[in-house]
Amino acid sequence: MRSTISSRYDLDDAAIVATAHHEMRTEGVCVLPEFLTDAAVREMVSECDQLAPLAHRSAPRRNPYLTKAGDGSGTATAVLYDSLEVLAYDQFPTTSPLRRLYESDEMLQFVRRCLGVESLHRYADPFGALNVSIMREGDVLDWHFDMTDFVVSIALQSSTAGGEFENAPRIRDAGEVAIAALLNGDRRGVRVEPMTPGTLMLFSGRRSMHRVSPVGGVVPRYVALLAYDTKPGTDSTDELKLSRYGRLPAVDRR
Repeated sequence: MRSTISSRYDLDDAAIVATAHHEMRTEGVCVLPEFLTDAAVREMVSECDQLAPLAHRSAPRRNPYLTKAGDGSGTATAVLYDSLEVLAYDQFPTTSPLRRLYESDEMLQFVRRCLGVESLHRYADPFGALNVSIMREGDVLDWHFDMTDFVVSIALQSSTAGGEFENAPRIRDAGEVAIAALLNGDRRGVRVEPMTPGTLMLFSGRRSMHRVSPVGGVVPRYVALLAYDTKPGTDSTDELKLSRYGRLPAVDRR
């Protein structure tokens, strides 16, 4: 059955799911090009253009593990820099095509089957459950590991130049020496994942160090991040919310 969520893919196709699951198990990444229709991409990009003035800009200093810069020992003492803007989940109206995609049970179950997990839940984070990363000329997202086991992203718009997704698959398993070498410029084993507009990527971000190369030109890079977890009620820390979105949820004092 063809998807009802603006996808070119049949999300019930067992062969597609089996291939995605195999790639996740063997490579830690699965790339599904042209997942969204051209019309859906155009609609989502137009929405991001309209909402972009609401995005929070941040330029944190941190280590490769997304904790405080210089914390710990070994490669955790490395100081890296990011610069980007982020649109939060609550800034997308309920009529948003991107929000409808994220909130779709069809999408959730497709991701679950591709990951090969028994249960999957949307994040409880009111800001980070769904967000869009906006990167403009000079922005960069330096080498890091994610704090979650997997990431689901959809490329919406490529920048004029740069903005490539660079990935060192499962380098965390290779240990400190390999991680330090990469941070010092050793690019052996680094691959560039194809992230053309409309592409869906599932990615084992906790095990693989990755970055977005510096962005150039007048066209910004838009990538949507859809957050799921195998446990219900997963939320991010207040520290992460303040860094990424510049605010905390309002407290209901009634």
